[in-house]
Amino acid sequence: MNPYIQSLRLRTLPLSVSGIILGTGMAWKISPDLIHEWRGIIVFCLAILTTLSLQILSNLSNELGDAIKGTDQEQHGRKAYGLQAGKITEQQMKGMIWLFFGLCVVFGILLIYSAFGTLFCVQSLGFLLLGAFAIVGAVTYTLGKHSYGYIGLGDVGVFLFFGLLSTVGGYYLQVQNLTAEIFWCGAAIGLPCVGVLNLNNIRDMQNDRAHGKRTFASLLGEQGGRVYQTLLLIGCLTIFCVYGHWLVLCIIPVWGWHLWYVWSHTEKLDKQMPVLMFSTLIVAILALF
Repeated sequence: MNPYIQSLRLRTLPLSVSGIILGTGMAWKISPDLIHEWRGIIVFCLAILTTLSLQILSNLSNELGDAIKGTDQEQHGRKAYGLQAGKITEQQMKGMIWLFFGLCVVFGILLIYSAFGTLFCVQSLGFLLLGAFAIVGAVTYTLGKHSYGYIGLGDVGVFLFFGLLSTVGGYYLQVQNLTAEIFWCGAAIGLPCVGVLNLNNIRDMQNDRAHGKRTFASLLGEQGGRVYQTLLLIGCLTIFCVYGHWLVLCIIPVWGWHLWYVWSHTEKLDKQMPVLMFSTLIVAILALF
């Protein structure tokens, strides 16, 4: 596969759009006319493009940051991406980062303008600040001297950006109001998103500790990380069920198998990444019915 495409980490993209799909779908349920209006469709499409650009920006910055810090070494059970495999230079990686930084800005501005009709109202300015916050968060996860992924805050970042901000933002951009339910549903879908990062951190635990990268998993240990993984998925289903989204329970066989694998295997955890990513997207869709 082309090393540039490898570094984009395309398999992570379904996870990144889960919150947008959930938030937009819940907005369309209470305002079904939006489905038939160009504004609703355009806002949804631009929200997807913005989120995908942010996810790829985060993936590229993460690869560069770990490479600079010496953390991103070839490990057993982990695929080497373009920069790590020596197929992309550091300068080329920086060029890709700037490209997707630009796409985030362009799509984000178009999204806000499409949603509110102007860039100079309170809502627009608020979303511009949130967008800037999201871009900074995407870049500084492992890149830079004060990368928050190295001080145990990666889980918090994923929960905020791919759970709350994605879901609540997608909802508000459509209907310009908020409910308690949308915040709780954003929190619910954020939990399995954190689970994907936690699975990654369990896999890389020994290498992360050797390079001074503190994660929840490295602090909790292997058993603690598995308990944490279990609680994240149970918490997600519990919150959705409290708000009557019972259909999400259809995912129990998949998540049950996932947890069995995590508890019974110490290697090849990478195989479970796409399972949890795609099943999280399915949960977001099931929660709409």
